[in-house]
Amino acid sequence: MSSSQDKQLPATERKLQKARSDGQAARSRDLSHLAILGVGALALLVLAPWFVEYLQRMLRQQLAFDAATVQATGQMLTRLQTVAAVGVLASLAFALLTGGAVLLSSIGAGGWILSLKPITPQFNRLNPLSGFANLFSKQQLTNVAKMVLLTCIMSFVAWRYMSGSIEKMAALVLQPSPLSITHAGQWIVSGMALLLLVVFVFAVVDVPLQAFFFKQRLKMSHEEVKQEHKESDGNPQLKSRQRQRAREIADGASIGAVPKADFVVMNPTHYAVALKYDEASMGAPEVISKGTDLLAFKIRELAQQHGVPVLQSPMLARALYAHAELEQPIPAQLFTAVAQVLAYVYRLKAALRGEGAMPGEQPVPDAHIPPELDPHHKNATAGATHDAAVVGAANPVAKV
Repeated sequence: MSSSQDKQLPATERKLQKARSDGQAARSRDLSHLAILGVGALALLVLAPWFVEYLQRMLRQQLAFDAATVQATGQMLTRLQTVAAVGVLASLAFALLTGGAVLLSSIGAGGWILSLKPITPQFNRLNPLSGFANLFSKQQLTNVAKMVLLTCIMSFVAWRYMSGSIEKMAALVLQPSPLSITHAGQWIVSGMALLLLVVFVFAVVDVPLQAFFFKQRLKMSHEEVKQEHKESDGNPQLKSRQRQRAREIADGASIGAVPKADFVVMNPTHYAVALKYDEASMGAPEVISKGTDLLAFKIRELAQQHGVPVLQSPMLARALYAHAELEQPIPAQLFTAVAQVLAYVYRLKAALRGEGAMPGEQPVPDAHIPPELDPHHKNATAGATHDAAVVGAANPVAKV
C-alpha cells in the first residue's frame, strides 16, 4: 500500500468522478457562514423598516387599554395570536432564505452532488485509531487554527463594537418605545455588517484553501495511476474476447439481410459471406451478412430458401470474412476476384430467366486473391516458419 509520501501525482479525471459519485467535494464552512450572515443581513435591511413599523403599531395597539378592551377579555387573546402568527411567518421566511443561501453556497463551492453515500452507515469510521489520526491531520489542524482565529477576531470586533455603544443602548430605555426600536434595529444591522465583513475575509481565504486540501487528499501514487490505466484499458485478452463476441452479435443481427444478397460465397463449411452490388448506389460490392460455423449454415439455408445463389470458394470466403466489414465496400485487393464471381452469378441468373445459355464451370478466383489476405495462409506460413526454425535448431550441421 502506498504511503502518503508517495502520492505526488494529481488525481486523474476518473478518480475525481469517483469522488464526486461518493459525495466528496471541496466544501467551505466559512462560505456557508457568509451566506447565512449575508442573507440574514440583507433580510434585515429589506424587512427591518416594515417589521419595525409593524412592531410600533402593535405596541400602540396592545398597550392601549380602555373600558371596552378590559371587559372583552377574548380580544386580548386574539391580539396575541395575531402577533404570534406574524412572528412564526417571519421566522419561517428567514429560515427558508438562509437555508437556500447555504444550499447555493455549497453548490457554488463544490457543484451539485446528489449522493446518499455520505449518510450511509460505514462501520470503518468507528475505528478509534484512524479517527485519532484524523484529529491531527494537516487539514484538521488548519481548520481548528482558522476557527480559533475567527473566533478571536469576531470576539474582539464584537467587544469593541458593543463597548463603544453600550451607553447609547442603555439610554434607549429612557426614550419612547417606537424610537428605541428604530435605534435598536439600526444597531443590530451595523453589528451584522461588521461581522459579515470579517466572515467575508475568511471565506475568501477558505474557499481556495479547501479546494487545495481536497486535491491534496486525492493525490495518487505512480502505482495507483498504473493500476487505474490497467483497469481503464482492460485485459487485452478479455477485450479481444469482448470484440469477438460483439462481432458475433453483429454478424447474427445481419442474417436478416441475406435475402437481399446477390450471392453467397462459402468455404464450404466454416465460413459464409453474403454480398450485394447495386451499380446505381454502390461504388463496389458490399458484405451484408457473414458468419462462421452454425451461423454460416443458417446463411446458406436462408439463401437457398430465397433463391440466392450459393457458391463454393474457400479462399475468397475466408478473405472476405477476415477483411470485409458489414455494409462496407470490400477491400480493393479483392475487387477482381469478386468481379469474376459476380459476372458468373449475373450469367447464371440470366440463364435461369431464359435470357441466355447456362454459364460453364464456376470460376476459381484464387489466383486474384493476395495470399496474405487468407487467414489460413498466414497460419500455414507461421507454422512452416516455426517448423523450419525447430529443424534448424535440431540440425546445426545442416546450416554449415
